[in-house]
Amino acid sequence: MITTRTSSDRGHADHGWLNTYHTFSFADYHDPAHMHFRSLRVINEDFVGPGQGFGMHPHKDMEILTWIVSGALQHKDSMGNGEVIRPGDLQHMSAGTGVLHSEFNPSKTEPVHLLQIWIMPEQRGLTPGYGQTHFDAEGRSDRLQKLASRDGADGSIRINADATLFASTLQKGRSVTHDLAPGRHAWLQVIRGSVALNGKTLAAGDGAGVSDERHLQLLANDDADFLLFDLG
Repeated sequence: MITTRTSSDRGHADHGWLNTYHTFSFADYHDPAHMHFRSLRVINEDFVGPGQGFGMHPHKDMEILTWIVSGALQHKDSMGNGEVIRPGDLQHMSAGTGVLHSEFNPSKTEPVHLLQIWIMPEQRGLTPGYGQTHFDAEGRSDRLQKLASRDGADGSIRINADATLFASTLQKGRSVTHDLAPGRHAWLQVIRGSVALNGKTLAAGDGAGVSDERHLQLLANDDADFLLFDLG
């Protein structure tokens, strides 16, 4: 079963400095029908203006992943980390017992386009942690590149959740496949272009939840970028 969530159906807020789209309920956007999908709690697609950002704010008991599409983002946190995240970088923050952080666009001229993802951890009260890894674009060209996983396999970032995150950049007409083990689920989030998921077409900003399917085929109708989550 594949259930689509179109881009236009997402929650949306334009704060001037921040243009944001919420796949699931978040902040002032509340939709009881779209609270989460399995352990996937938040997918926010954010466009942050030059010289703007989120001031220091708290998180707790959440696995937080940030994927930069274009531009750059300056991160600082109460653990003493201070990094700039750029395209191809995946940042992971395990909020655990509690952490404060800020996110800021350091450019004076260019916006930053990012996806922030929250995944519910398998355990609460963990010691907070931070990690950042760069993934070469070649590794996701017409293939699935593993970015994050429970066991940190294949150079992926280890997260405290029963979830695996893949990224892919497909040229028009190319395809990739992914098999789901029994009892597993998937979420597809299209960032750019158009992708057919087992024959169902999704455009940029669209998402789809997958249950009771064993074999996934993703075919690019146009040049496309997307994220794929394999979830318990």
